[in-house]
Amino acid sequence: MSLLEAKVKSVLSGDTVILHNVNNPKQERTLSLAFVSAPRIRREGDEPFAFESRDFLRRLLVGKVVHFKVLYKIPTGANREYGIISLPNKTQLPELAVAEGWVKIRDDAGRKDDSEEATAILEKLQVVEARAKADSKGLWAETSGKIESSYELSDPKAFVEEWKGKTMDAIVEKVLSGDRLIVRLLLSPTKHVQTMLLIAGIRAPSTKRTNPSDGKEQPAEPFGEEAQQFVEMRLLQRNIAVDILGVSPAGQLVGNVKHPVNGSIAPYLLKAGLARCTDHHSTMLGAEMGALRQAEKSAKDSRQGVFQGHVAVKASSAGELEAVVSRIQSADTIFLRNKAGSEKRINLSSVRQPKPSDPKQAPWGAEAKEFLRKKLIGKHVKVTIDGKRAATEGYDEREMATVTFNGKNVGILLVENGFASVIRHRQEDTDRSPIYDDLLLAEQQAQEEGKGMWNAKAPSTKQYVDYSESLEKAKRQLSLLSRQRKVPAIVDFVKSGSRFTVLVPRENAKLTFVLSGIRAPRSARNPTDKAEPFGQEAHDFANKRTLQRDVEIDVEDCDKNGGFIGTLYVNRENFAKLLLEEGLASVHEYSAQKSGNANELIAAEKKAKEAHKGLWHDWEPSADDGEAATAGETSETNGHGESGESATPAARRKDYRDVIITHVDETGRLKLQQIGTGTAALTELMNAFRNFHLNPANSSRLDNPPKAGDFVAAQFTADNEWYRARVRRNDREAKKAEVVYIDYGNSETLPWSRLRPLAQPQFSPQTKLKPQALDAQLSFLQLPAAPEYLADAVDFIARETADRQLVANVDAVEKDGTLFVTLFDPAESKSGEQSLNADVVGEGFAMVARKLKPWERAASAVLEGLKKREEEAKAERRGMWEYGDLTEDE
Repeated sequence: MSLLEAKVKSVLSGDTVILHNVNNPKQERTLSLAFVSAPRIRREGDEPFAFESRDFLRRLLVGKVVHFKVLYKIPTGANREYGIISLPNKTQLPELAVAEGWVKIRDDAGRKDDSEEATAILEKLQVVEARAKADSKGLWAETSGKIESSYELSDPKAFVEEWKGKTMDAIVEKVLSGDRLIVRLLLSPTKHVQTMLLIAGIRAPSTKRTNPSDGKEQPAEPFGEEAQQFVEMRLLQRNIAVDILGVSPAGQLVGNVKHPVNGSIAPYLLKAGLARCTDHHSTMLGAEMGALRQAEKSAKDSRQGVFQGHVAVKASSAGELEAVVSRIQSADTIFLRNKAGSEKRINLSSVRQPKPSDPKQAPWGAEAKEFLRKKLIGKHVKVTIDGKRAATEGYDEREMATVTFNGKNVGILLVENGFASVIRHRQEDTDRSPIYDDLLLAEQQAQEEGKGMWNAKAPSTKQYVDYSESLEKAKRQLSLLSRQRKVPAIVDFVKSGSRFTVLVPRENAKLTFVLSGIRAPRSARNPTDKAEPFGQEAHDFANKRTLQRDVEIDVEDCDKNGGFIGTLYVNRENFAKLLLEEGLASVHEYSAQKSGNANELIAAEKKAKEAHKGLWHDWEPSADDGEAATAGETSETNGHGESGESATPAARRKDYRDVIITHVDETGRLKLQQIGTGTAALTELMNAFRNFHLNPANSSRLDNPPKAGDFVAAQFTADNEWYRARVRRNDREAKKAEVVYIDYGNSETLPWSRLRPLAQPQFSPQTKLKPQALDAQLSFLQLPAAPEYLADAVDFIARETADRQLVANVDAVEKDGTLFVTLFDPAESKSGEQSLNADVVGEGFAMVARKLKPWERAASAVLEGLKKREEEAKAERRGMWEYGDLTEDE
């Protein structure tokens, strides 16, 4: 029988090899060496010299093309074949193995084959064996070679800690798949460990396997067998070097597997398209991962193996863009504005903000957002779009982008400070960051250093108190803020061109902030609402310049709704002035004068008028001249005419003031406070007044019974707070006094025990701060005489004015100081005809006065509007007109 040719795939023991067809590796056969036996390698314990015996044959044969001849077969179960192997240098086996002492001649040798050839071979082997024995070679050595082999790692993590960073020799015992090997780690000449090893940085398609749970066979993934064969041909039973890098979640070792000549096998597998990069090992490999990504890209570009159907993602044609960061939505989502002014939202590639659903991460959400806001808001950045995330349930389509600021990747900045985690992408995700491996390394380092959300200690959460929630809260905070100049703040939300929500971190305060000295047109509050002309433009301008910016505020006052009025500075510039210069607001002269910025604001408005910007696009200089002339005529009479019917009727005054109605008495007369320096001073005084009376040392009662006209401190029943008051009348028998609260106008009867002296100079109404409640009446109106209708009228006026900041035109001032006023709600009154006075008439709670003062008669346009509303009320039988016209009999 002639010799056959084959390639040695592996060596099972010192006497048995696996051969495969040179041209078809899948055709395999097992051949044992004739007439000899070697010690066995067994899981329960190797026989003496078993490893050395096999290793002799392994080093000699694996990967080599040999010639062989089958001498005999033993038809038991496996139907094993026995024969001889001839190497290219004419060396033959088993002769060489016997000569080196690594196999013994079987006791039954020659019984299976008694041919002349077999007899000759056997005789030669017996001579060679005798010489090996005499020389104490191999198995015949006097000292038994005992190698301690284990097949399990009791503590893989501890093993990694011991061997990490060291290179160890190993032998590949089995290739399970392209990325999984059974290796024998040669820890020392006498200590071996056999275990599974995952090739770092790659994932190969799986091979055919049986599911242990149901016993069903699962077919191999495409290119799974090819990947396995690729590794077998190069590494099976070869000596390799292993760098242990880490341990997988399943407790398997992960390492670099290096061929003694060609180095790491991972790039070769990737270039052949027989594996993909796996992100799980990126942090173990560090910079080496970049070479693997390049190898994978090469396979993708040439559509090798698993990438046969790969379609390359089109690179963004826009390339690197420049934009300004306009808003930070969260630590991974930002809004950008390009040079054309259009805004779009992008997500930072491969990073995720602290998860709101994770109790450990959630507290860091605000910190992470603030970190990004401080770094980026209003800054120029460079942006590259990496891909798009398709719309899913609950999410719109999102663009994933790499953003760099001053040459630093923003994603890295977040991750290395522990303010974001890295997304674990699916293998097919193409929208990942181009520096994904760097992100994973940065995350691992942040975790090890306990930075940000990886810190065991949660951040101290900043709780902002909303002081604009109520007027009472606002007044308490006003005195504190009004004493400070240019308080640092952050614009959290833009409500309109002149109204904002601001945060004051050092006070833990949240405020509604209103710009003083101007009026910006109103923007639409919802899709069905209609904006005033240039209202949306003003809103957009404010968003662009102030949203999420660090600003400074000067607080002057507060309005009826708890809004704080004052000046807002962006980059040290008065923002009201900027709005005026763009023609997106007009000067509110009264409040501008009160704020002290009138000259600056009027000059800014004039500049916009002359440039015909915004509101002033069709402005004519003559219009201002006409207004000035009218104002001049008005100021000449100042609202007071001569008495008598023959005198020319005096003109009605134009004197607009911001006011709060503090009380409506049973006759319909009003008490009001003028908002301005007086109310600010009152807030300050009342805080001091309250603190004074909280001190037990100041709790002394009146020395003598009170007298009508005395100023006292009175404890108001509704809130038990102390206020300045004046005694109206006194009841000595009941020891009670009726007092009027001089700063608010309401009155009540109190026992003397709730009164204290008001002799302190710092609270004096005569020398420190005059009473702030002024007497007033509604102009042009005559309230009903009938008690029930009068009560309805008083109730209506009280409800319509309660807790609202209004604008009062002081039409005239009587000699006793009573103000005749027309009240307007600045949020609702769009013209002089839309007033609270007109609403009272229109609801049938008053009529146009039958006896008009001269200045009232002169306001013919106003009277005409009121009479029209009166006729409507009569026709609808409202209020006092429910039984018809009461004046018909007059």
